[in-house]
Amino acid sequence: MKYLIVGLGNPGDEYRNTRHNIGFMVLDAFAKASNAVFQDKRYGFVAETSVKNCQLVLLKPTTFMNLSGNAVRYWMNKENITPERLLVIADDLALPLGKMRLRGQGSNGGHNGLGNIISAIGTQQFARLRFGIGNDFPMGAQIKFVLDPFPAEEQTIVDERIQIAIECVRSFCLAGLENTMTQFNNK
Repeated sequence: MKYLIVGLGNPGDEYRNTRHNIGFMVLDAFAKASNAVFQDKRYGFVAETSVKNCQLVLLKPTTFMNLSGNAVRYWMNKENITPERLLVIADDLALPLGKMRLRGQGSNGGHNGLGNIISAIGTQQFARLRFGIGNDFPMGAQIKFVLDPFPAEEQTIVDERIQIAIECVRSFCLAGLENTMTQFNNK
């Protein structure tokens, strides 16, 4: 079985370790733990690894957040991956810092990257792991907040929670969506 695991973010050093790039951060940690190396390929940085009998294609789109759907659609078609074997990892302002929520379908919840993926692949029926980044910002400062790096006191929490996100991805591939939701949504 082959899975496409997508971490949302923006390419470039100026976005590295920003709140909006939590998807990239999770995939970087996953690849490091799996001894996988990202290569610059069409529409994104791609690494391949396996978890037991599952093949995983890890994708960090280089199309920028709001056009992520182009990369996801391309790699789903190239690797012949159905929406049931797609997992997208994205930041979520509505969740407290480090809180994660896995769902198998739904709207974009105001997230432009998820909205573009839904539009590009023509369905909301795919798994998404929302990683809480909190929302402690003044009115009108949302863009600055998501494009700022995590402060040191938050980075410690984020690093710990990234390890749980990695386990969640592995469980999604090995145990399936429902079992993984039961196990991880209350952690």
